[in-house]
Amino acid sequence: MSDTESHLASYSDPLVIGKQSFKPGKKGVVDLTVGSQLDYQPVDMCVHVRRGRKPGPTLLLTAGIHGDELTGVEILRRLLKSRRLQSLRGSLLVIPVVCMPAFLNRSRYLPDRRDLNRLFPGSTEGSLGGRLASTFIDEVVNQSDYAIDYHAGATGRPNLPQIRVTGSEADSMALAKAFKPPVIIETALREGSLRYQFGRLGIPSLLYEAGEAGRLDSASIRYGLRGTFNVLEHLEMLPPPRRKSEPKSKTVVATGTQWLRAPQGGLFSNNVDLGQAVGPDTKLGVVGDPLGRRETPLTTETDGVVIGFNRLATVDEGDALFHIATTNNPEKAEAHIQRSEEIMEEHTAPLH
Repeated sequence: MSDTESHLASYSDPLVIGKQSFKPGKKGVVDLTVGSQLDYQPVDMCVHVRRGRKPGPTLLLTAGIHGDELTGVEILRRLLKSRRLQSLRGSLLVIPVVCMPAFLNRSRYLPDRRDLNRLFPGSTEGSLGGRLASTFIDEVVNQSDYAIDYHAGATGRPNLPQIRVTGSEADSMALAKAFKPPVIIETALREGSLRYQFGRLGIPSLLYEAGEAGRLDSASIRYGLRGTFNVLEHLEMLPPPRRKSEPKSKTVVATGTQWLRAPQGGLFSNNVDLGQAVGPDTKLGVVGDPLGRRETPLTTETDGVVIGFNRLATVDEGDALFHIATTNNPEKAEAHIQRSEEIMEEHTAPLH
C-alpha cells in the first residue's frame, strides 16, 4: 500500500482527543482537563475539532500560549465562525487559548511566573505549566501534520505582521510563502518553545507575530485570517474562493533581524513607522534628558525595514527600541509592504 493509500485508509478511523472520538464529517469541542488551581477550579484546554467528510491533512491552529496576546485568539474566533469551513477536507484542530491560567490573569505568564513557551515538551509530573504542555503535546500535537501558532508583541511593543520560520525547513518555508505575510523572517529555533517541539516531531510549522499584547489591531487580524485561509487552500483543505483573484504582492524575506537599544535613559521620541525603510542616513528618533540638558539622536548602521518598535515614552539605557529586519534593498522592501497593505484594504471578501 502506498503512503497516499495508507493516509486515505487511516482517515476513515476516528480521531480521538481526550475521551471523545470524531469520525469524518463530525465536529465538536473537547475540554481537556490538565490540572487545578488554588480555588480547586479545573484548568481546561478547549479544543475545537472539525473533520471534513473527505480526507486531507490535519492542521493545528493555536493561540494564547501567552495569555495577554490576543491577536491570535481573535483570529481563531473569527475563523471558527466562517462558513467556508463547511467545505473542509481533512481535519482542523483549533485551540484559541492554550494557556487559560495566563489568559484569565491577563498575563504573559503562568501563575508561578513561568513562560509556557519555554516548557515544551513538558512533564506529567512537573509544574502546572509542564503538565499543561505535556497534555497538549500528547493529546493534540502528536495528531497534527502541520501547525500555525499565533503571537503578538509585548505590551508597548507592536509588531508588523510577520511570519517567523526556520529557513532550513523547506515545507515550513512553502507554508510561509503561501501565507503571504508582508515579511517572512528566518529565525533559529529556541529550545523549550512550541516551534522547537514542532521541529523535533517533524511537523512543518509557522509562527505568526502581529500587533501588541492586550490590544486588538484590525490589520493584524485581517492579515492573520487571510493568511490562514491561504494556507488551508495551499494544503488543499479548502477550495479557492469564488472571487476575482487579488493582485499579486511580493513578500519580503529577511535572513536576520537586529534590535537597536537605548544608548541612555530618558524620554524616547520615535520618528518612523512599522514597515518603513531605514539605513545609516535615517534619523529613527531621539532619547532626551528629561531635565533638558542633552538629547541623543538614534541611528542604525543596518539597512532594513522596521518590524517592531517600543511605543513607551520613558526608557532606561539598554531598552530595546527598534526591531529591524535586515534587507539588501530596504526601499524596495518598503514598497512591497505598502503594496501588501493596500491590497489588504481593497480585498476583504476572503475573511468571511
